Parts: sequence; structure tokens; C-alpha cells
Amino acid sequence: MQDKITFQFVSEPSDVNFGGKVHGGAVMKWIDQAAYACASTWAEGYCVTVYVGGIRFYQPIQIGNLVKIMARVIYTGSSSIHIAVDVFSRKMSDAKFVKTTHCVIVFVSVDEEGKPRPTKKFVPDTEREKHMEQYAKRLMQLRQDIEVEMSPFLKDYM
Repeated sequence: MQDKITFQFVSEPSDVNFGGKVHGGAVMKWIDQAAYACASTWAEGYCVTVYVGGIRFYQPIQIGNLVKIMARVIYTGSSSIHIAVDVFSRKMSDAKFVKTTHCVIVFVSVDEEGKPRPTKKFVPDTEREKHMEQYAKRLMQLRQDIEVEMSPFLKDYM
């Protein structure tokens, strides 16, 4: 069972923003692609993104840097798969990667009609995996609290 995926590539000039660094939208696209690959591998089928939260940009990525995206399953519900994604980068001349971005994305495994389908249960083995599972559960509660808080403002649009 594969619960982790890593992508590595060089950031390109087409990824540039107006400040000369990698555009945040490009980073978000990379995050979604790595997380989708991780979730769909875990689910052994198609998944859809249902939540992307708390994207935290710690520092910019320079054009021409080597970028590493690490996505890993941290929690599963009956059909949901919670993926933690960390983005790192380094100059080619540096030996060590530096963490630049973090977020959690939630996917739902779906069947051919787009209906949720059960997914395998993720069982954490290490202390780090158990810690990450608790982190995912706390984030779920925070999302529910935010949804309750926002509901009076969203009812006119739904």
C-alpha cells in the first residue's frame, strides 16, 4: 500500500510571478497534482478534491531551483483521504532542501458515476504518523467550526 508520493523537478521561467519568484498559483497546482497522485494511488481509482486548506507559504521559491513535493496520507474516513503536502526547494548548488509551503488537501474516492465509494483505512504505524492523524482530526473539527461560522453568509448563495 503506497501512502506517500514525491515529485521532483526544476522550477521554470514560465512559473514566474511579477516579483521574479515562482507564482503561488503554480505552487498550488503542483500541490494539487502531487496530492491527487497520492490520493488516487491510495484509493486505487479516481478521486475528487473536496477541500484545500491552510496553505502556508513560508518562503518563496526561486526560478531555477530544484523543487520537491512530498504528499502523504495522514487520515482516511469512509471515503475521504486526507493528504498532507510539503513543498521544499533548493538551489542546485545547495545540498539541503528548505521547506517553503505546507497544506492539507482532502479528497473523496468516487466511482464511475461520481458517487463516493469506500476507501481503505489508513492505520498509522509510527509516532509521527499518529501525530499527523491527530492533526488531521483537529483540522476536521476546525473546518466544521468555520462552516458553522460562515453559514449565515453563505445561505444566500447556495
